[in-house]
Amino acid sequence: MDSPFGETTPFTFSSPAPAPGSRQGSKASTVEFGKRTSTAAGANGSLFGGFGGFSSAAPKPANGTSFVSPFEKAPVPKASALKGDVTPPIHRATARKEFTSSRLAGEVHKPWLEKRDGRETAARWLYIAFSLTGIIGGAVLAFFNYQKVPRLGNVCLVLEDNFDKLDPNVWLQEVEVGGYGNGQFEWTTSSTNNSFVEDGILYIVPTLTEDHLGHDAIFNGVNMTVDGCTAAKAPNTSSCIVYSNSTEGKVINPVQSARLSTRISHSVKYGRIEVRARLPTGDWLWPAIWMLPTNSTYGEWPASGEIDIMESRGNGWKYGAMGADWITSTIHWGPLTGFDRSYKTTGTWQDRHGIYSDKWHTYVVEWNEEFIWIYLDTRTVRIFNLKFNKPFWDRGDFPPVFNNGTHDEVLPNPWQGASNVAPFDQDFYLILNVAVGGTNGWFPDNIGEKPWFDNSPTAMKDFINAKDKWWPTWPADVKKRGMAIDWVKMYQKC
Repeated sequence: MDSPFGETTPFTFSSPAPAPGSRQGSKASTVEFGKRTSTAAGANGSLFGGFGGFSSAAPKPANGTSFVSPFEKAPVPKASALKGDVTPPIHRATARKEFTSSRLAGEVHKPWLEKRDGRETAARWLYIAFSLTGIIGGAVLAFFNYQKVPRLGNVCLVLEDNFDKLDPNVWLQEVEVGGYGNGQFEWTTSSTNNSFVEDGILYIVPTLTEDHLGHDAIFNGVNMTVDGCTAAKAPNTSSCIVYSNSTEGKVINPVQSARLSTRISHSVKYGRIEVRARLPTGDWLWPAIWMLPTNSTYGEWPASGEIDIMESRGNGWKYGAMGADWITSTIHWGPLTGFDRSYKTTGTWQDRHGIYSDKWHTYVVEWNEEFIWIYLDTRTVRIFNLKFNKPFWDRGDFPPVFNNGTHDEVLPNPWQGASNVAPFDQDFYLILNVAVGGTNGWFPDNIGEKPWFDNSPTAMKDFINAKDKWWPTWPADVKKRGMAIDWVKMYQKC
């Protein structure tokens, strides 16, 4: 037969006849190799018993030879062909994927053996040189800036109050109605409605006076001396007397609040003050954490100084004169009231992600003979700082003379002969309060629909008449309406 291996000679294999009595049939079985034919013997006529042998009817390979390539598709017998002679299926080998070498063909390029371009080398070294210069320069700059950061030195704890209770031996609840020199609209009281401790938190809360005296009493019919007035020269002073008269347009303070101080207990000359607080929210509220001198060594305000650690406004963030998302730190100083130069020594800080009533913050002041530094939470958030490297008189650019209303006179230097630190070289005590309104310019006219004018004699009356506008902005929850203080720490340099 034809074969891809050449001509093949057929041969025949014969098996002997079965022994008598054998279960196999009597015919001999022969298989002729080289041809696809067979003579079957056995009970079922098949060389392989019940399976059947190679049938002469098997299809010839497609290549025209009797050799079936392992890459050719084997014929699949029909179901009907399984009866009788059946051609067994031929299992084909799976075709292999052609192997492709991953070795590089041809000559391999070796750029490291080539001569470098001098410009590329120079550029590389310049890049390295500039990078190293920047790193070293930055490290040197950081070092010297760190060296410039003022250091307070050793301090000793003077007061730590975590407000397990409101201790009257520490905190004076100041009672006045005179506006504290700013024309403020609140009446500060010692009532638990306005200052109280709950769950280790001190709350200073503004409330409506009409809730205590009635609405009509605000406008008419009241003439009284405030019980427990703590103002200087009390009780014979206007800061202790209130009256309302509708004919005169005179009203009593429409809001009651609280002002607590350490005036009778603790003060510090050089050291650190820390107050952790959450500020209130509500139109025309004026929260403050600040300090005044224990003694007016250099004269009346502002000659003896004032340190405002934090002041803010309760108006919303849309308020045009820095609302509840801003805080201000300032020191006040000057020879006379009309010559306060605090605008030269003030700083501000904005919370760009909310307002200061949303979360707790720690408000801190540090000062000694060399500097004063006010910051929020950490020293990296510096609100205001000043080095005492020259006298305050030289900072103020004060005129040599001034007019006192009747004639000109020489403007006195209250710090003559004192150190550069004066007037901040004295003992100062701490004040915590929430004021309301005022006529000193803290709330500028014509901004934020302010309902009164600072120079108006009826400013307080105009404020209470606009209650329907500002009262809805005050939270009903007194703990949100008031300033909350978690703790206070006072340290003295030692």
